[in-house]
Amino acid sequence: MPPITVLTPTGTLGYGFGEEALARGMSLNPAVIAVDAGSTDPGPHYLGSGKPLVSDVSIKRELTALIRAGRAAGIPVIVGSVGGAGSGVQVDRTAALVREIASENGLRLRLATIRSDIPIERAKQAVAANEVLDFEAGYPLTQGALDETVTLVAQMGHEPICEALDAGADVIIAGRACDDSVIAAYPIWKGADPALAIHMGKILECGAFSAEPFAMDVMLGTVDEDGFVLEPGSIRRRASVKSVSAHSLYERENPFRQGGPGHEIDLTGCSFEQLGDRQVRVTGARLTETEDYYVKLEGARLAGYRSIAIAGIRCPTTIAALDGILDQLEERARDYFAPDPISVQFHVYGRDGVMKELEREHSPAREIGLVIEVTAASQELAHAACHQISGAMLHHHYEGIINPSGNLAFPYSPSDLDVGPVYEFSAYHLMKVASPTELFPVTLEDL
Repeated sequence: MPPITVLTPTGTLGYGFGEEALARGMSLNPAVIAVDAGSTDPGPHYLGSGKPLVSDVSIKRELTALIRAGRAAGIPVIVGSVGGAGSGVQVDRTAALVREIASENGLRLRLATIRSDIPIERAKQAVAANEVLDFEAGYPLTQGALDETVTLVAQMGHEPICEALDAGADVIIAGRACDDSVIAAYPIWKGADPALAIHMGKILECGAFSAEPFAMDVMLGTVDEDGFVLEPGSIRRRASVKSVSAHSLYERENPFRQGGPGHEIDLTGCSFEQLGDRQVRVTGARLTETEDYYVKLEGARLAGYRSIAIAGIRCPTTIAALDGILDQLEERARDYFAPDPISVQFHVYGRDGVMKELEREHSPAREIGLVIEVTAASQELAHAACHQISGAMLHHHYEGIINPSGNLAFPYSPSDLDVGPVYEFSAYHLMKVASPTELFPVTLEDL
C-alpha cells in the first residue's frame, strides 16, 4: 500500500488555522482533508436547540479555504459532527453553506450529506429488545426518557463516510461521528490498517494540539503498512515524542484501550520514534472487532428555562456572611414562588466557583464574583425568581451588616439576563445496530 497523507486543518472547524500552515500542508500532497466540527464538551445545548456551536461566519470562511484547496488538488474534504452536535438541522445548515461556497467560487463538486438522527421509535425498539447498554450516563435508558428527548443522534464510524467516498463525493458533510473515524475513513477506504488509521485519527483530531507549541492549527499524518508519521503544517511547530504520545493519551480513561463503534484498539505495543526535529513515527496499534456493533447514542431533552444575574461583592462583612445570606435568599425565593418549583444555584467565583465542594483551598477572598442562576418551567418564572433574589440581596439584612444597601455591584443593565431554554442529556448510551451503515443514510448532490 502506498503511503496516504491526511491533512487535518484544526481541532474544531471554525476555531482557526494559519494560512501559511495550510499552504505548506497542501504542498506535501495530502490525499484528503479531514476535520472534526463537534463535541459533547460544550454540553447538550447545541444538540437540543439545533443551534450551531460556531458561527456561520467562521464556518463559511474556513470551509471556503478548505474546499478551494481540496478542489485545486483534486482531493476530497470530509467534515464530521457538523454544527457541533451533528443533528439533522446542523447538517442541513452546513450543507447550505457548501452550496453558497460552490456558487460564489464557481466550483463544481459532488456533495454528500450523511445524517445521524435516530428515530425515537427505533431507539425504543432497541430498549425493548434489551439492546441498549449504559455508556457514561449512570442510569438505564427508558422509554419515558426517549419520549422526553427532542433530538437523538448516534456516532457513526468510518463506514458511512467510506460509502460516500465510494459514490464519488468531493465534499462530505457528516452528522455526529467519532472524531477519529472522520480522519481514519479515507485511509481505511484506500486499504490502510484500521488500527493504525484510527490511532492516527485519534491523535490528529485536535489538529496541532499534538505539536509544540500546541495550537488550533494544521497537522498532517501519513500512514503506511507498518505505522504512521505525524508532522505539523507550520514550520514554526514540531512534533515530538512527548507531544504526540501525550495526545495519544488525551481524553482516555484507559491508556491501553481505545474503544469505538464495532472495534477496540490495543495500544499496549505502541512505540513512538523521533524522526529528525519535526516528525514522529508511531507503530504498534492492533484492532479487534467486537462481536456486536454498537453505536453511541446522544440525546437531549428540555429541562426548563434559565435566567442569570452576574454581580461583584467587595464588602468584607458580606463576603464573610455569604453562605448564610445565600441560604436565606434561596429559601425565601422558593417560598415566594411556591407551589411553582424553581431551581436555584449560586456560583461563587473567587472562592469555589469552579471546584464547588471539591475545593480544598479556602483562603479569604478580597472580592467575589457571584452568578445567580435560576431554572424554571417558563422563562417568565425564571426571570421573576432571579430578579427577586438579586433585588433582595441588594438590601438583605444580616448579623454584623454595616452597609444597608449596595451589597452587589452589577456590571450589566439589565442585571437579570434571560439565557433561554436549558437542555440536559437524556441519552448517553450504546445501542446495538444491524450494520455500520443502517442508521446513517448518504444523500448525494451535484453542484
